[in-house]
Amino acid sequence: MPIAEAEAWRRELLSVCALDLGAEPVPQEELDRRCDRYVELADLASGDEGPAAVAALIASLRAEQDYGAHQAVYGALQRFPANDIVEGAILAAADLLALPRDNSGQVLQLVTLVATPADLEHFRRRSHGLEPGVRQRLHSLVQTHEQDEWLAGERSFGRLR
Repeated sequence: MPIAEAEAWRRELLSVCALDLGAEPVPQEELDRRCDRYVELADLASGDEGPAAVAALIASLRAEQDYGAHQAVYGALQRFPANDIVEGAILAAADLLALPRDNSGQVLQLVTLVATPADLEHFRRRSHGLEPGVRQRLHSLVQTHEQDEWLAGERSFGRLR
């Protein structure tokens, strides 16, 4: 099912993605409803929506405890062409920096695994054009993930720098 209204989809996706809502206890029914709706919204992405949809999906990965719902987002991201994933990651750079560590690592690893050499050059060129603070923190995040499992493998190490 295609996304009829991209902006409304993005707003709802980002509003229901907070599955671990912090200090306030959330009734299980509300948590289940949000989780189900989050998965439904992720499943709406066909892969034809472009980099802005990729950026929204990436930005939605902010819950520490996602109850398995993030798997729907990772599945949705894999339906997009590599160039849209790369551009979407750049568009979501500031959001990427705020994600839980494993989520940012998984997104960056996906970029390295699907991107062509030209896509990776595009990522590097566009990352240099980011606001200096974001650029510096993104570079640091990549280096951090190169030290651990997400970007340490030979298929990922050094590809984003």
